[in-house]
Amino acid sequence: MVTIETPRSPRNRKSAQREKQAWLFMRASGVVLIVLIFGHLFINLFSGNGIKAIDFAFVAGKWANPLWKIWDTLMLWLALIHGTNGMRTLVNDYTQREGIRKFLNIALWTICIALIILGTLVTTTFDPCPDTSVASALPQFCK
Repeated sequence: MVTIETPRSPRNRKSAQREKQAWLFMRASGVVLIVLIFGHLFINLFSGNGIKAIDFAFVAGKWANPLWKIWDTLMLWLALIHGTNGMRTLVNDYTQREGIRKFLNIALWTICIALIILGTLVTTTFDPCPDTSVASALPQFCK
């Protein structure tokens, strides 16, 4: 007969409160992510000419509107934090040694923060017309 161990519960009340907040965040961010992702897919794939229309000019034209920069940045942030929090839960459930668990959690959040910084830099510093001296290489909207 297979026996199932009792799940490890948080050690103190503060830790239990943090786990509850993480659980609530996962549910709320999941709902918001569904709206953001389906909106993203609808605009990028269904409202235009499909996947063949997505190129540098499409992204540059879309990101000329601040709404889409905010939309895509919010989607990036929520997806990374949501995914990292899910991986944190798995690490906490399946690692038995405290040192390994701490190392993996620190590695997860470090990578998450680095990707958030890099992704945010891309969306906020994107310039579709970087070099106006080469007129033949510029997209039509930069001329």
